Amino acid sequence: MDIRLDGKVALVTGASKGIGKAIAKTFVASGAKVVLVSRKADQLQAAADEIGGETLVYPANAGDSEQGVAAVAATIERFGTLDILVNNAATNPYYGATLGVDEARFDKTFQVNLRGPLFWSKAAYDAAFEYKAGVILNIASVGGLRAEGGLGVYNLTKAAIIHLTRQLANELGPTRVVGIAPGLVKTDFAAYLVDNFGERLAKALPVGRLGDPQDIANLATFLVSDAASWMTGETYVIDGGAGVHSAGA
Repeated sequence: MDIRLDGKVALVTGASKGIGKAIAKTFVASGAKVVLVSRKADQLQAAADEIGGETLVYPANAGDSEQGVAAVAATIERFGTLDILVNNAATNPYYGATLGVDEARFDKTFQVNLRGPLFWSKAAYDAAFEYKAGVILNIASVGGLRAEGGLGVYNLTKAAIIHLTRQLANELGPTRVVGIAPGLVKTDFAAYLVDNFGERLAKALPVGRLGDPQDIANLATFLVSDAASWMTGETYVIDGGAGVHSAGA
């Protein structure tokens, strides 16, 4: 099956590196026009130069709802429409016991990881998807499906994103809303976990390796394509078999 996104316009948050950049690059390679969003303009431009194709660089904070409205408007002004929104940007300013978090870092985590996707989704729906069915893809985490030490606050936001995906799919149809819950992927964002636990975790996985951003991008491209047109409301785990291993341990 040749998965194509010809004629589609996508907006990807957190697109300057890691999973977001891989998604944007794969979308472009599949025929889409892509708006790349993150806070740092220089990193965005470097990503756009690497990706090539028809792209627009739009520096913005994914946790800011007004900037979401502006980014969607800029997308439609440049490309005439919006078909796909990828809520990928995330932050994790706190590592430790859940009850040990301070209010400032708790609020920051929820602002970027949950409030942002909700209101950027609203911006996309109000400007485009209310009139023409689109696709919203939320990047969650396997941490939203389980308890684990150190990442409790971050995982709370990802559990909420998984339910937000269900809820919006129920409310916004025929616009589709789908999610991806990656396991440990080799990115700068996950560098601490990869550097300290990656080798041991990789050996325990059935596939014998950690995830690569391209693994997530491949699934993302399928989920936003017409090939997945009967799929909505679900979040799909991609973790190299970690869940299978845990279940059998």
